[in-house]
Amino acid sequence: MKGCTGRPLAATLFAAGALFALRARAETLEQAWQLAATRNQTLAAAAADVQAARDSERAARDARWPSIEAQASYTHLGQAPELDVVTPALAFRSGPIFKNNQYVSGTVQMRVPLYTGGAIRAGVAAARAGVAGAAAEQRATAADVKLEVAQAYVAVLRSQRQLRVADASVRSLTAHLRDVEAMFHRHMVAKSDLLAAEVTLANARSSQVAAQNAVAISREAYNRLLGEPLSRVPQLDPVLPAFAVDRLPLGQLVQQALARRGELHALAARAGALTERARAATASRLPHLAAMGGYTHFDNQILNRQNFSSVGVGFTWKLFDGGAAANEADALRARSRADRRRLADLRSRITLEVRSDWLALAAAREQVSASRAATAQAAENLRISRELYGAGLAANTQVLQAVTLRTEAEENYNNAVLDEALDRLRLAYAVGAL
Repeated sequence: MKGCTGRPLAATLFAAGALFALRARAETLEQAWQLAATRNQTLAAAAADVQAARDSERAARDARWPSIEAQASYTHLGQAPELDVVTPALAFRSGPIFKNNQYVSGTVQMRVPLYTGGAIRAGVAAARAGVAGAAAEQRATAADVKLEVAQAYVAVLRSQRQLRVADASVRSLTAHLRDVEAMFHRHMVAKSDLLAAEVTLANARSSQVAAQNAVAISREAYNRLLGEPLSRVPQLDPVLPAFAVDRLPLGQLVQQALARRGELHALAARAGALTERARAATASRLPHLAAMGGYTHFDNQILNRQNFSSVGVGFTWKLFDGGAAANEADALRARSRADRRRLADLRSRITLEVRSDWLALAAAREQVSASRAATAQAAENLRISRELYGAGLAANTQVLQAVTLRTEAEENYNNAVLDEALDRLRLAYAVGAL
């Protein structure tokens, strides 16, 4: 008795060890996310957008610093002018001002902004909002890619389970066909039973081929998202990451989504940037002051020197521009108001998304329980139907229908389990936890 009880225990331990070893080698969804993060082109583009926004912010800040410009020119004249001075007391005429009818001039000037009407400050604020918006867009894009990878991952698992169900259906119908053939040769059943079993098996094999094709297509779609060769055959871990979002109250999930979703932060940042750009456009109509200093070289044969240095304060004021600056500011403010309207609509849509995903997850959990029981019942129904048919107490159609019911029950159960896992991931995405 001890040996008998030890063998089942050893078999159980062996099966558990084999399952653990298989899962240890299998590719997990977290690993898939890591691969996508390093190879996905959409994420790389989002990272480049963030870098561009940071560079723009540095450029806006650099406008506060002095700027230095250098200019140089060479001029050749048809005939150099001469200095001609005539007074009541005397008349003086010089030689050519420029030697050989040509001259070279050059200037180096430094300009330091003193007052710009708030244009620089508004430009920096707009650029800072642009950085925040780009970073939020990057987070939103990362969540989008993770959800897309998760959906592709689940699609592979789903197609593989559908193939296993199709294989089981073919095996079951093949065994039934052998029984029908044996009974037909003994003249125990009509030929219609044999034909019906053959047709049903042919249909099951057709479904098996379709399932095999679905597995290949889902794998290639999954590999593309990860930047892997399309022909790769990954072994995927059927256990998906667990998120505890379904344990929180619905109201708390909605608040969490409105606080975390990157799309909301990106749209709010864009609206703020447009407002700051409108202020910068308005500031362009105000007076601007700048301190200036420079050095100039000017070739000539008349003046007592050719090199000059200077310092001063420059004042510019665009008194009239046809209304261009005012209209540009109005347009930017209108675009900001439009984005804030879109932000309000997005908040409403995200609230609806969270509620819908929460309800879908609750329904999926109920579906798992119902389909699990149906699977066991369908398997028992098939067993009884085959026994009754072998004893001549049931029709062939009852066995074929039992095979169909078991296939449908197993497919429903597999879909329910995967739908629950996917709905949990979608809810995690909706609340900004993915």
